[in-house]
Amino acid sequence: MKLNLDIIVASKPAWLEAVLADFDAFLQDHADCERKASAMAMSFVAKYPDRKEILPELIDTGIEELEHFKMVYEIMQQRGIPLQHSIGEDLYVKGLIKQCHSGREERFMDRLLIASVLETRGAERFKLVAEAQEDPAMAKFYKMLWVSEAKHGHIFVKMALNYFEEKQVYDRLAWWIEREAEAINALEIRPALH
Repeated sequence: MKLNLDIIVASKPAWLEAVLADFDAFLQDHADCERKASAMAMSFVAKYPDRKEILPELIDTGIEELEHFKMVYEIMQQRGIPLQHSIGEDLYVKGLIKQCHSGREERFMDRLLIASVLETRGAERFKLVAEAQEDPAMAKFYKMLWVSEAKHGHIFVKMALNYFEEKQVYDRLAWWIEREAEAINALEIRPALH
């Protein structure tokens, strides 16, 4: 049984160039993404408290994402980079969520699979950032993050398999892989995770 999601479109080299050209802006966006990832995991806990099989993993994921935020924030402090005053709208995430089913159960599965897509794309992009770092400490930090994000991609698929038939999950996952490719290709190139 396969638990991870494969992305079918690699990030463009121009994306990595933009990140490296304005790494301070990337760190600000990265911090915001970690805050949102923690909030996303905890929103599942709030919306689906009856899904007892996955609550411990959701809580652990929410805490881990918040710890990642803290680590990014500490790097920002060391560099004198402030947190942004407000978290900007993420058109990539918003565009994917707009395509969710509306029924409670179908939307639950879609949100889990979108979470997997987001984590898998994050892993791919953090790997690129890690490999491009000249500072060994930053390379190690982003390698740790890429491994963690890949694990989270697996976790959300595994959660969906608790409640839905395997064929249903993988058919919908294949559909989301295609939507993610469209979304990532449509994004403006900027020093941001998405």
